Amino acid sequence: MQHADTKLVYLIILNWNGWKDTVECVESCQRLAYDGVRILIVDNGSTDGSESFLRKRFPTVEFLQTDQNLGFAGGNNAGIRYALERGADYVWLLNNDTVAAPDSLSELVAVADMDERTGIVGSKICYYDDPSKIWFAGGIWDKHRSFTSHRGINEVDTGQYDDISAVGFISGCSLLASSIMIKEIGMMKEDYFLYWEDVDWSATAGERGWKVLIAPRSRVRHKVSSSTNDKSSLQSYYFMRSGLLFFQRHAPWKIAPFFLRAVSYAISCYRRGQRDVLRGYLKGIKDYLLRRFGRA
Repeated sequence: MQHADTKLVYLIILNWNGWKDTVECVESCQRLAYDGVRILIVDNGSTDGSESFLRKRFPTVEFLQTDQNLGFAGGNNAGIRYALERGADYVWLLNNDTVAAPDSLSELVAVADMDERTGIVGSKICYYDDPSKIWFAGGIWDKHRSFTSHRGINEVDTGQYDDISAVGFISGCSLLASSIMIKEIGMMKEDYFLYWEDVDWSATAGERGWKVLIAPRSRVRHKVSSSTNDKSSLQSYYFMRSGLLFFQRHAPWKIAPFFLRAVSYAISCYRRGQRDVLRGYLKGIKDYLLRRFGRA
C-alpha cells in the first residue's frame, strides 16, 4: 500500500521490437522496494508481436501503444504525458535492455527529494555481463567541451564514484525527472529522434537552474557490449546529425570542433574497413545542413 507521503513515480519502459529484453526488465522492476511506483510499458509501434505478448505476460502492468516508431524522445514523451495526466510526481525512464536492483528507484527518489530544485537524477549503470565494470557514472559535458563522455566508462567499480554529485548530463538509460521541472522546461525534443535528446534535456535543465545529479547507490545493469565501440551506418547517422543539432542549440561555437573530431573518428573507422560508419556520418551532415530532422 502506498503511504500518503510517498511520491508517485511512473516507470516508463519503451519497447520497440524487443519483448525478450522487456520481459526481463519488467520482472526486475516488479521486485522494486518502492511502494509508489506504477510500471508503464510504451510500445513504439512494434512489428514483432510485442504488444500481444507483453499484454498477456503482464496483465496488471499499464500499457500504451504509440502505433508508430516515434523514436526515443517521442515514445518516452508519450509515456510522460500519460504519467503527468495521472498525477505523477516523478517519471523514471528506464531502457528495456536493463535490469534494475531492488533499491534502485528508492535511491533515485531519496536523492531527488533532497532539494526541490533537483530536476534530473540518474543511476550508476554497469555492464549486464560484468557488473563490476562501469558503463556510466554521470555524464561529462560543459560549454567548454566539444564532446561528451561517460564518467568512469570501462573502469572497475571500486567506489571511486560513490558520492552524490552534480554532473553534465544523465543518460536516458536510467533517468528520473521531476514533474515540476518537466512542466517548466518541457519534454524531450523529438526532432533528435535518436541520440543526444537526454543530453539536451539535461543541458536545458541546467541552463534553467535545475540540478542534474547522479545517485550512485541506484544501480542498474545495461545490456551493452563492453568489447566493441562499432557503430552501424544508421547509428552513425543519428549520432552525427543529432550531435550537430545539440551543439547548435547549446554551444554553437563548438560545432566546428565537434564536427572535426567526429569526422576524424569516421575516417579512422573507414581505414579499419568500417565504411558504413563514414557513410552514416556523411549522410548525417548532409541532412543536418538540409534541416531534415526526425525519423530518417
